[in-house]
Amino acid sequence: DLHAVTGPGGGAASSFTAPGHASVFSFKALNPGLFVYHCATAPVGMHVANGMYGLILVEPIGGLPKVDREFYVMQSEFYTKGPYGQAGLQPFSMEKALTEIPDYVVFNGSVGAMAGDNAVQAKVGERVRLFVGNGGPNLVSSFHVIGEIFDTVYVEGGALPAQHQVQTTLIPAGGSTMVEFGLEVPGTYILVDHSIFRAFNKGAVGMIKVSGPEDLVVYSGKQDDHVYLLEGGAIQTIPQAASVQPPAANKAERVERGKIVYTSICMACHQPSGEGIPKAFPPLAKSDYLNADPKRAISTVLHGLQGKVTVNGEVYESIMPQLGLTDEQVANVLTFVYSQWGNNGTEVLPETVKETRASQPPPAAPGGH
Repeated sequence: DLHAVTGPGGGAASSFTAPGHASVFSFKALNPGLFVYHCATAPVGMHVANGMYGLILVEPIGGLPKVDREFYVMQSEFYTKGPYGQAGLQPFSMEKALTEIPDYVVFNGSVGAMAGDNAVQAKVGERVRLFVGNGGPNLVSSFHVIGEIFDTVYVEGGALPAQHQVQTTLIPAGGSTMVEFGLEVPGTYILVDHSIFRAFNKGAVGMIKVSGPEDLVVYSGKQDDHVYLLEGGAIQTIPQAASVQPPAANKAERVERGKIVYTSICMACHQPSGEGIPKAFPPLAKSDYLNADPKRAISTVLHGLQGKVTVNGEVYESIMPQLGLTDEQVANVLTFVYSQWGNNGTEVLPETVKETRASQPPPAAPGGH
């Protein structure tokens, strides 16, 4: 089904092809705009949920206004038997698809496809156009770029600019949009579905890394910093189902699995290269706090942390939540962190995590009123 096609099934009636055959049909692109295409063979929903979709741009006569960079962003969902982050081949879950509760919501086909080393690049002073589609199959996207305002939005993929100065735009399943904006200051700009748990807990995060000179009039950076904690700002617990994956067979496998845990749970705060966020989240790269005492690191991941902590000579005071990880996951993610960014290469074993969990019960939450 090509949404740009005027004709039965959006071309499905003509493009249906039996095994061993080839089919040809033609159509006239009557309508300019950005159009989704997707599989139209039963079971359609399952095929779309497994990645059979894309975008077709039909440019208006004379083309779209000139920009410096154009990027493709396609949101979609995966419905798997296992929970988010569980290792191994995951079969499709029709039950989750029918209830419209995906385990993953992603950009360009997978978690991290547009983040970290896969981030797209641009420069200060450039104008950017994003071609954004939503393959669905079920959810409406609340598309947003953290730190930018869309100067122009081509609503639902139409050829005419219909809105200006927009913070977040809706993209229906099977729909699209085009957004344009200028880049005034350098930094990393985060693309999200602002139904925000989809971003930070299910994978709908992308990045535009912008290089170039600062403009302190447009954005000064931090000018003051002091600690503020809400009343009752105690450690929160993040429940997570235990993984049923078999244990890692060796250190290399432990590092690889730990990278998956880090990317899905830790990276948002501690950043892709472990640099942390100044005055907010401590660095894990070349961390004296981690390298001095692996058992303390295990306890921190198991039970969370609040109050002042000094890392590499800097004092941090924030809250790290309990993550609800299994012994295997804690061992894997710490082994990954210790293997990266100038740390000392310690391998943490699940047996050590189990002993630490048994000997150090979680601290009681501070009292309130």
